[in-house]
Amino acid sequence: MNTPRKSLSLRCIPMALVAVMMLATGVPDAFSQDYGVGRQSMRAKRDAARAKANAGKAEQQEQLYPKATREEPETKATRNGVKKLRQIQDAFEKEDYATTISLAEKVGADPDANAYEKAFAWLLAGNAASSNDDDAKAVTFFQNALAANGLDNNNHYTVMFNLAAVQYGLNQYEQALETIDRYIAETGTDKVEARTLRGGLLIQLERYDEAARLYEEQLAAHPDDKTVMMNAVAAYQQAGQDDKAMALLADAQARGMFSTPNEYRALYVSYINSDRDAEALKVIDDGLAKGVIQPNAQLAKDYMVLGQKAYYDGDDARAIEMYKRAAPIADNGEAALNLAKIYYEAGRKAEAAAAAQQALDKGVQEPEQARKLLGGG
Repeated sequence: MNTPRKSLSLRCIPMALVAVMMLATGVPDAFSQDYGVGRQSMRAKRDAARAKANAGKAEQQEQLYPKATREEPETKATRNGVKKLRQIQDAFEKEDYATTISLAEKVGADPDANAYEKAFAWLLAGNAASSNDDDAKAVTFFQNALAANGLDNNNHYTVMFNLAAVQYGLNQYEQALETIDRYIAETGTDKVEARTLRGGLLIQLERYDEAARLYEEQLAAHPDDKTVMMNAVAAYQQAGQDDKAMALLADAQARGMFSTPNEYRALYVSYINSDRDAEALKVIDDGLAKGVIQPNAQLAKDYMVLGQKAYYDGDDARAIEMYKRAAPIADNGEAALNLAKIYYEAGRKAEAAAAAQQALDKGVQEPEQARKLLGGG
């Protein structure tokens, strides 16, 4: 950059932006770091397990884990056990989670209950606790279900995956990593959701290079999977490999994979932070043209960063363009005030006065500056 100009004091905002990326995984809040991710919804898994589990019938099910090393137990519910398990399942389906847990604990403590009955009861108790947002209890119940070792592989390993996810949500990262590693080792699975959760745990444990390598492998296997791609981007950023992250994002944009404002912003903020402002503006314009990016206060702030950089580089025309874009969509008059100052310095006093009035209309921290410019000096 050129030496900063001293004649004006523009209202600045931080020059280093943070790309707010939606890390596209389905794991809990703690995965977010600076990337804002939503809590995993385990309802789909719970519903699947509930639909498949039948206390009184041995149903033929698709083997979800055909490579599993665990030998499935042959034990099934006794006649008396079936009655108790049906009561627990009925309570769960009615979303009476307190009753579900109470009945399940009785079966779990019953010395006459067999391994299947105990495991199935603990599975439902864990699902009930998780549905009731009591993750600490869910961890205990899922661990009990695994320890009972009485479920078929489909349900046994669904419990194990859910245990890892709930441990993640409780910030029990080391325990969750141990659980998901056991899940992967015993099932031989290469499912994206398992690798995604493992990658998130590695990031939380600040093992960034390992996370990046994991997502590289996943991306090679699933090049068109946006979830995997965005997770790879996040891992590269955390590992300090910003060029790789930016290259992935640029390729995704070129292939038309972006569908959210955050995805576009992840790329154009990377360009801004790399002083590739012209490319950043092209990305913004592409997102606006496609209706994915909407003019709003966040975009105004980003335009102001571009305007600020252009001004200190001595490019008044670009600075004016950026502040003109920012002013009408900003949530205050600071962009308009900076625009007025640049106009005034350039001798364009009528335009400076108009921009100063716009600043006053929207509100600024130092209105006397705007009034001075409004009066021509």
